Amino acid sequence: MDEEITDEGRFFLKGLLGRVPWLHLLLFVLTIFSTLVAGMVQKGINPLKDPGMIYKGIPFSATLILILLSHELSHYFASRKHNTVATLPFFIPAPTLIGTFGAVIKMKSPILTRRALVDIGASGPISGFLVSVAACVIGLHYSYVIRGPHAAPGIELGNSLIFYLLTKIMVGSTAGGDLVLHPMAFAGWIGFFVTFLNLLPAGQLDGGHVAYAFLGPMHKALSRTLVGLLAVIGIFFWKGWIVWAGLLMILGLKHPPVYHWEVPLEPSRKYIGLAVLVIFLLTFIPTPFKVTM
Repeated sequence: MDEEITDEGRFFLKGLLGRVPWLHLLLFVLTIFSTLVAGMVQKGINPLKDPGMIYKGIPFSATLILILLSHELSHYFASRKHNTVATLPFFIPAPTLIGTFGAVIKMKSPILTRRALVDIGASGPISGFLVSVAACVIGLHYSYVIRGPHAAPGIELGNSLIFYLLTKIMVGSTAGGDLVLHPMAFAGWIGFFVTFLNLLPAGQLDGGHVAYAFLGPMHKALSRTLVGLLAVIGIFFWKGWIVWAGLLMILGLKHPPVYHWEVPLEPSRKYIGLAVLVIFLLTFIPTPFKVTM
């Protein structure tokens, strides 16, 4: 009898462990670690010499992880709401300035209606944008301006309209000085930039989903026009836009059709589309990064 209970317990435990999303958890933990290290480096701490100071990276890491998590989980739950099978988020750790290449979820079944396209495509950027606004408000409160001679050479961050407005409200004028961002504000800036990239109305990006829901076959022409515009902007502003234009071409500009196009979009979805357009314009940065000498 005791042996029978033990076998049943082992069977239950094996089934339970089999349902744990181990790969998702592993990548999530690794991304927490890599963003903690990135947060340390941003503060001028050498992680190899002072590994015990890793807690200094918490403000940046926790804020960025929260922004990415809110974005991807919003996609996930919107997918479930519309009976579209999607994976949990895959976080991508990376040895970069911010410690990650972001996070993605994978759609494993078609999106059936235009309503679902709008909800799934818009939910992530809207959630990430709102969390980024909160992060910037808090982070800018703790940021400060250095007046006088410019700091040492480095990377200067560009301004989106929303970040400019929040800086004016929370910090005031930065003319004649350098704004030193708190790690939370920097994570919020990244959140805005990531939101804009996701909202590019091309291919199967979030913005591509929303654009296709409203434009249908005209979406491909919009995608091609966008690629051309990015290339032109890249010539006059930031060369990285040319790289993004190339990536979009590689990823593909077509969007798969929805099964039930005849299901109309209600006014509420049209308002969501308008909100997405406003966020897209608010988060655009002509020159995201510039090296200062």
